[in-house]
Amino acid sequence: MRNIFQSDSCKETQLHALNPQSWLQVERGKLSKVASHASSSIESLIKVVEPAVLPLYKPIDYVEVLAQIHEELETGSLSERSNLYLLQFQVFRGLGESKLLQRSLHSAWQNATTVYEELVFGAWLKYEKQGEELISDLLASCGKCSQEFGRIDIASRFPIQTVEVVGTYNSNLSSGSATVFFQIGREKISCDRQKIASLSIPFHTMLNGCFTESLLEVIDLSENGISPNSMRAVSDFSYTGQLCDLSLDVLLEILMFANKFCCEKLKDACDRKLASMVSSRQDAIELMDCALEENSPVLAVSCLQVFLRELPECLNDELVVKIFSNATKQQRLIMVGQASFSLYCLLSEVAMSIDPRSDVTACFLEKLVESATTDRQKQIAYHQLGCVRLLRKEYSEAECHFNAAFTTGHVYSVAGLARVARFKGNKRQSYEKLSSVISSYQPLGWMYQERSLYADGDSRWEDLDKATELDPTLIYPYMYRAASLMRKDDVKLALAEINRVLGFKLALECLELRFCFYLLLEDYKSALCDVQAILTLSPEYRMFEGRVAASQLRTLVREHVEQWTTADCWLQLYDRWSSVDDIGSLSVIYQMLESDAAKGVLYFRQSLLLLRLNCPEAAMRSLQLARQHAGSEHERLVYEGWILYDTGHCEEGLRKAEESIALQRSFEAFFLKAYALADSGPDPSCSATVVSLLQEALQCPSDRLRKGQALNNLGSVYVDCGKLELAADCYISALKIRHTRAHQGLARVHFLKNERNAAYEEMTKLIEKARNNASAYEKRSEYCDRDLSKEDLQMVTQLDPLRVYPYRYRAAVLMDSHKEKEAIAELTRAIAFKADLHLLHLRAAFHEHIGDVSSALRDCRAALSLDPNHQEMLELHRRVYSQEP
Repeated sequence: MRNIFQSDSCKETQLHALNPQSWLQVERGKLSKVASHASSSIESLIKVVEPAVLPLYKPIDYVEVLAQIHEELETGSLSERSNLYLLQFQVFRGLGESKLLQRSLHSAWQNATTVYEELVFGAWLKYEKQGEELISDLLASCGKCSQEFGRIDIASRFPIQTVEVVGTYNSNLSSGSATVFFQIGREKISCDRQKIASLSIPFHTMLNGCFTESLLEVIDLSENGISPNSMRAVSDFSYTGQLCDLSLDVLLEILMFANKFCCEKLKDACDRKLASMVSSRQDAIELMDCALEENSPVLAVSCLQVFLRELPECLNDELVVKIFSNATKQQRLIMVGQASFSLYCLLSEVAMSIDPRSDVTACFLEKLVESATTDRQKQIAYHQLGCVRLLRKEYSEAECHFNAAFTTGHVYSVAGLARVARFKGNKRQSYEKLSSVISSYQPLGWMYQERSLYADGDSRWEDLDKATELDPTLIYPYMYRAASLMRKDDVKLALAEINRVLGFKLALECLELRFCFYLLLEDYKSALCDVQAILTLSPEYRMFEGRVAASQLRTLVREHVEQWTTADCWLQLYDRWSSVDDIGSLSVIYQMLESDAAKGVLYFRQSLLLLRLNCPEAAMRSLQLARQHAGSEHERLVYEGWILYDTGHCEEGLRKAEESIALQRSFEAFFLKAYALADSGPDPSCSATVVSLLQEALQCPSDRLRKGQALNNLGSVYVDCGKLELAADCYISALKIRHTRAHQGLARVHFLKNERNAAYEEMTKLIEKARNNASAYEKRSEYCDRDLSKEDLQMVTQLDPLRVYPYRYRAAVLMDSHKEKEAIAELTRAIAFKADLHLLHLRAAFHEHIGDVSSALRDCRAALSLDPNHQEMLELHRRVYSQEP
């Protein structure tokens, strides 16, 4: 979403744009000329795009909202649960919690009480899992096949109509004839009078009541839109209660006839028969209009299922889009029941991913607004529509929608109102809007970031510093400060600033900015490193606001860097791996992939680095490439095992490892089996097996990078078993082949031997060697006195503000010192930008300790939204709940 909603405002407020073609036309050896251009060219090169107003639900106090949702889930009706989980999904999406939002979506599907909800959320989950066909195939190869989001038998989910027609039989008026003929054109269709009368009250009244038809043997139906063949089928149905195999045209005639004469059982049978004929998108398009016109829910939902199962491709079909765009409130009720809001939430998200500026996106969001019933739903719908209108430069409409969202309680929409005011030429008003919000609510980082856009000079810097203080995960303040420092020739400070954020958040836009810095400094080797890391993360990435492919810039820059041999690359990879320079390691592997080296192994190494850098999607892509480029069957099985393991299928991954070993004993197969077995359960009896497997792995050929990891893992198993001397031997052996992380394991051994100083010194060695060392500072803090621990943990927070242990430690120290308010404030500071179970758990315990039961209960409920099955949290919740007055 962040990449989709790039702000247009930079084009109006920032410096002149760089012409990317000038980069591509520089002759070999003359790239430095660009760096010596006038200052305006330099400034445009390091331009920082304003942060977009994101189409996300961002409540002021997400903890309060999550707690309210959890309470409503506990006390509300079953029919409300899916909508509540959808709201929870929106909260987690606003927080950037991808795993949690997936779980919420799955819960919405599991708690669906209608076929409509089940269909929408099942299709949504299927859409979210695009590209996972490989995993399904692998599961099938293991004899495990998931049909979780398969096609639903729609007809079986609707009760069969059993309407009994009860009326008065007028024997005095009836002709007494048991047979009635319906004339259609020149043909007469013989029917049983009472059988036809039983189809509906209108027919019963017509044939047995006081109307003229009750006295006639021949009744003319020529003007009622039904053919003789269709009428014969109706007559047969009146006897058998079933429709035989009939053509589509005949069924459509019968459906309209049944509707006209209120024949509910006939209509229901026809509805189901037509629904069974929907097998393709074209079928669904042709029949949906009829389903909506004739109020045929089984047919309508069957057509909807076809459309939703083909997302996103079906939204490229104008006829499908027209159906969703033109549906009235009544038609939406037929098509999707009470799940209209859920449906248009899904359609809007898909449309935004295709083109957020399109008419289709705007139209779907308008339908979302129409479907919203609660204030929370209105906040989401109005804000998203405002964001799209802003992108489309429809400022008056955007202002209206943002204002509606803000009025119903979505404070984040003030960011949209401020942008609109600035575009309309009232920058002062924008500043005042943000200032009013800051003074009226608990200040959050995004508020100061937004206000900085309308401030100048020192005020802007102050707001950006405050934004980082309140929410250190916002990347725009770092980028702005870094670019400003570079323009002032403060190169060291500029690089330090951009490196701060890259130390804990591998954002593509930050890598791009650092790449530009290196170009200006004519440090082409470092520039090449960053652009190769960018291409690893996103092979199709385009730089300079999307105008130049990163791959083209890489080609250009590479001409000015000395080329490495394969041996050079391996040496460089060892150096970077040993210094825990993960970005540098990614770059080297990217370069190695251009050689004739075994690509499967390299893609596998790439996936390990990407997982370490918290880029799971890119890591999975690399694993799939490793599988495609495997040099042998046994190697391919190992990569398949890792794919299964990383997607939560541990047993199946273990089986792939065993299949690989059966073909050929290899390091990676034994390593995978040991890793999966160690993680399969807490059973201590498997430790001996894991040790044996790792020893087998170490006897197989492999490179030092992987053997160092195996030795490190073996040491950890020995520590868990209490075999400290054996563990120390493993860690020392790993360090001899430059597996730097083994310092941490060796420090743990020293600590368990009560050699605290030696443990501290071992972690100091790791800090000195490692490029990314936040975790090393955190671990070292356990091996020193309180003052030194506080210093180390303060360093951890500076290096990686997303690590929660330092906040918990500082809060606990404050609590021990009876500084309850300060302790709670320390946790609150982190909770504001990091949804973390442990932080909420600790704050709930603190609130309980000081007797603030309502706040403790709120934190318990919010924490259980993050993990509903956390036992300690459940126990605390029960205890606190019992104290509530």
